[in-house]
Amino acid sequence: ELTGFNRDAAAGIKGLAGIIQSKRWIAVAADTWWSADQALNAMKPRFAVPTPVNSNEIAARLDTMLDGGKAFPIAETGFGGAALKRVDMARRYEVEPGYAAPLETATATARYADGRLDLWIASQAPEQARIAAARAIGIATEDVALYPMPAGGSFDARLEHDHAIEIALIARELAKDRPRAVQLTWPRRDEMIRSRPRAPAWMLIGAQLSQADPGAIDALRLRIATPPAAREFGKRLFDNLTSMAAIRETTGQADAMACEGAVPPYQLPALLVEHIPVDIGLPVGRVRGNAHVPTTFAIESFIDEIAAKYGREPLSFRMAMLGGDVRLAACLQRAAQLAGWDGGVNQSGQGLACARIGEGPGAARIACVATARQGEGGVRVTRLSAAVDIGRIINHDIALQQIEGGLVFGIATALGNPVKLRGGVPEVVDYEALGLPALTDCPDMRIEFIASEAPPADPGELGAVVAPPAIANALFSATGLRLRRLPLLSDGI
Repeated sequence: ELTGFNRDAAAGIKGLAGIIQSKRWIAVAADTWWSADQALNAMKPRFAVPTPVNSNEIAARLDTMLDGGKAFPIAETGFGGAALKRVDMARRYEVEPGYAAPLETATATARYADGRLDLWIASQAPEQARIAAARAIGIATEDVALYPMPAGGSFDARLEHDHAIEIALIARELAKDRPRAVQLTWPRRDEMIRSRPRAPAWMLIGAQLSQADPGAIDALRLRIATPPAAREFGKRLFDNLTSMAAIRETTGQADAMACEGAVPPYQLPALLVEHIPVDIGLPVGRVRGNAHVPTTFAIESFIDEIAAKYGREPLSFRMAMLGGDVRLAACLQRAAQLAGWDGGVNQSGQGLACARIGEGPGAARIACVATARQGEGGVRVTRLSAAVDIGRIINHDIALQQIEGGLVFGIATALGNPVKLRGGVPEVVDYEALGLPALTDCPDMRIEFIASEAPPADPGELGAVVAPPAIANALFSATGLRLRRLPLLSDGI
């Protein structure tokens, strides 16, 4: 919330067209970006954060709720929770908030004249952006003409429409002098502070193992402590609520979409998934991979841990649990062939993971073998081998680019720097501090699509979901260290 600024400090800067303030932001319009930026810095605006939480406070809330919070069953298969009579093996996994940090910050252009608004904007939900802009300036939705623009690599960041509201208010204010087109561009700092990260998730997985077949899973239970992120997002998108109002409206509500991917692709005799909704005091949203990222990381890491403890070969262990999913079995076998899979033996540096997004014939499937090593410069992924089944492929090149980009995104999730919060805002707001992979960090990639006539499926999330657990399992193979938190190097190695 904007608490103050020095308007007089901008008086001597040439080319200013106006200073527009709202309850939660302040903007400067000028003939050039440089003049607007100089004026904004000179005014030294001050803001207050409604819930100034720190990262350690969020972790403490998730810790507390995972251990003793009210749990809601959201998925139960086979014999369900009643089959779990004992816990033979349990592990805890933690995934910190994940920021999309798109290369292109939010931008929009608008012109308001004669009670009508023309809006040029990149939006993944253009009709909702149009509605929000109309409400913000008090005109009918039919008086807003929205011209969709390319969003670049937003990865769900442009499902939010804060910048549509802001540019509408700016355009209306400037039109009081004379109608003109105005362009809004968020600085990198604003993009980081105002974006909603993927929700953090603290997960506890317990398994009852077969006494006749060592390592075989008889029953599995997952407890997931995480905010009801999908419900919260829906309140913002469809009900036009503010971030904090959306949190208040959804506090304590079970949210199956916030736990997507928690039902593993394996055919287990019994499974129970429970959601523990947690109010962490931080608005959260959608980021590439969404809830599949933490749930797949936890499940595939846990499967690997069982295999290691009971001397089961990771590939055949997974294959034995797939039931009738021959398409995922084909992905696993082909990924292993592409990588020259050696069984993930000690010091090999190879790790395996697989994922299925969706249900039925339209589900997308991927298996990935990561090869990683620890060197003087830190951890390095040297190769990613993936086999993918997304049904019938319309454009092979675009599908390949989506998988490649997703895998690089997954490397960033696994090996990037955690974004720590202090006083409710990120401590770092520039790209360099995020530890994102550069071109020289991108490994050799061997990707193959499995021929299929199944309905086409979205390839965009697969690589981002499967890479983190594959890399974690590879690092265990290379170093003997089991890392159970994302980013993997949050606490060093």
